[in-house]
Amino acid sequence: MKKIASILILVLMISCAGNAQDTSKEKKTYKIVKTEAEWKKLLSPLQYTVLREAGTERPFSSEFNNNKKKGTFVCAACETPLYKSEHKYDSGSGWPSFDRAIKENVALDVDYKIGYARTELKCNTCGGHLGHSFDDGPKKTTGKRHCINGAAMKFVEDK
Repeated sequence: MKKIASILILVLMISCAGNAQDTSKEKKTYKIVKTEAEWKKLLSPLQYTVLREAGTERPFSSEFNNNKKKGTFVCAACETPLYKSEHKYDSGSGWPSFDRAIKENVALDVDYKIGYARTELKCNTCGGHLGHSFDDGPKKTTGKRHCINGAAMKFVEDK
């Protein structure tokens, strides 16, 4: 019996030893590409940490949490329109939240940084890290919550 259990454990360990992340896929090429030095010159230290190093700002620290103005949230790095104000809602998470992005402007990726797969959201023009997508958003609309770092965005008010 011990032999069978040992063999079973060995088989399970071998089957789980494969790469958790598929590295055979080619890396996406974005329309705007800059060196790290160029990004550092263009962005504030917090924007650089969030957009280029996939960092996370502190919850409830973004000026956009309570922004109720009409307009468009654009990428802080390249100014690609990302989210419309009418799709923003208060999720209570401490980060600006949206139930959908502007079509084609936000790319989905998989992030394993904390040990399990999460849907990472990136600017589809420059590849800047925006935040993550979760399935606990408003059920009356999309059911999605795009949890976005305010430092990854700028706001352009409607005129």
